[in-house]
Amino acid sequence: MFPTTYDLVVERINAINPIKYAKTRNFITGDVTYLSPYLSRGVISVQQVKEAVLQKGYKPYEIEKFLQELAWREYYQRVWQVKKELIFTDLKQDQPDFIHNQIPTGVVDASTGIETIDAHIHTFYKTGYLHNHIRMYLASMVCNNAKAHWLAPATWMYYHLLDGDLASNSCSWQWVAASFSSKKYYCNQDNINKYTSSNQRHTFLDDSYEHIATMPVPKALEATSTPTFLTNLPQTAVPKLDTSKPTLLYNSYNLDPLWRANESVNRVLILEPSHFNKYPVSEKVISFIINLSKNISGIEIYVGEVDSLVSQYKNTDLTISNAFISKEHPAFEYYPGIKDCRDWMFPTTQGYYPSFFSFWKKGMSIKSKK
Repeated sequence: MFPTTYDLVVERINAINPIKYAKTRNFITGDVTYLSPYLSRGVISVQQVKEAVLQKGYKPYEIEKFLQELAWREYYQRVWQVKKELIFTDLKQDQPDFIHNQIPTGVVDASTGIETIDAHIHTFYKTGYLHNHIRMYLASMVCNNAKAHWLAPATWMYYHLLDGDLASNSCSWQWVAASFSSKKYYCNQDNINKYTSSNQRHTFLDDSYEHIATMPVPKALEATSTPTFLTNLPQTAVPKLDTSKPTLLYNSYNLDPLWRANESVNRVLILEPSHFNKYPVSEKVISFIINLSKNISGIEIYVGEVDSLVSQYKNTDLTISNAFISKEHPAFEYYPGIKDCRDWMFPTTQGYYPSFFSFWKKGMSIKSKK
């Protein structure tokens, strides 16, 4: 479902039909791009995708919905830059009406009774992918029907997602749960049937939105659990760096094979246990990250902390501030050395915007002035 060779990723970019995407993206069988894992992992950028589509001759106003979906990802990254660790707390207001901090067992076990949702959870465990509409349905059921706080189930989803992005994941769950939006998002069986091509009836969601918003926790979602999430990292030796050259630090959010591709440098994909202890991911996700790194010529994989690399440059001609180069990212602000800017759609639209559309309007107004 998600090849890891760069040429095949580029083929997916070239195959995008932004008009069909806008019309069908909410349907499970819609014409979506399947690029999210490569965007999340920094193999490609939203700017790169935007430019590739515009080069086909589309005008921005013709493909606004497609461009907005790219910009949502960038918006969440800007929120993370400013809010930092606060993205793991209720951002705008306390989540209304939650009663516990666990996960409904029916969701973890794929036994909610909503047949298409349960089927997609099983597929999720196999593939590491969920359609965005299914993510919204799950978050709505968990936070607004089961009345769970969003953080534990968001951790569960992030653990399994090939396209796991801490900012998009956390902020999207909060958007559904109304801690980062003005109201909760609810779904019902009619909506689920429409967008998943199912026809199930007589479920706890087979009712009006008004009733669903006031009903007690459904029996299928009453039982709760707190799963343990652990990251199984491979064992590697500490790479022996050529300390006459700088070292490029790659990580699970920067696997760009074109980044400084022609420079004579050390290239290291660093998988820090401290990071994955804090933000655990599945073995499937780790395997995906490692396979994506194979697009980067000369890269070495190192499972360990960055300090072990830093120590190799002591008493060398390169200072630490010049010895390491990484891409700016909120998860890795502590990396030493030079930090290259990421490839943004709206590079000068920085800071915190309270809503996506205020961010979008600002970004587009700057673009139109150029």
